[in-house]
Amino acid sequence: QVQLVESGGGLVQAGGSLRLSCAASGSIFSINAMGWYRQAPGKRREWVAEVTSGGSTNYAASVKGRFTISRDNAKNTVYLQMSSLNPEDTALYYCNADARPSNLSPLKTYWGQGTQVTVSS
Repeated sequence: QVQLVESGGGLVQAGGSLRLSCAASGSIFSINAMGWYRQAPGKRREWVAEVTSGGSTNYAASVKGRFTISRDNAKNTVYLQMSSLNPEDTALYYCNADARPSNLSPLKTYWGQGTQVTVSS
């Protein structure tokens, strides 16, 4: 099956930057769109950004202009470069991917376990 593992989270000061990575591994035939979500304590999980297989990107209004999503298809990895961070960005960040374990498998959405991002004021 497909596994997603996030990394790069940590504690940063407001105004700082952080780069998150999410690598897909296991049985992978293909990966289509990949994206990032986040969930702060007491809140619902919200969509942050996505990147299609062709490289097109979309962002939530709250992060547009500050975050950049990208991918390295050779490494089956998606990144989230975060800049101008503020305390409102504090959350557990999850990556997801629409992927197929094999050419006989249907396209499904897979999720990582999340990586914590904490922005201090």
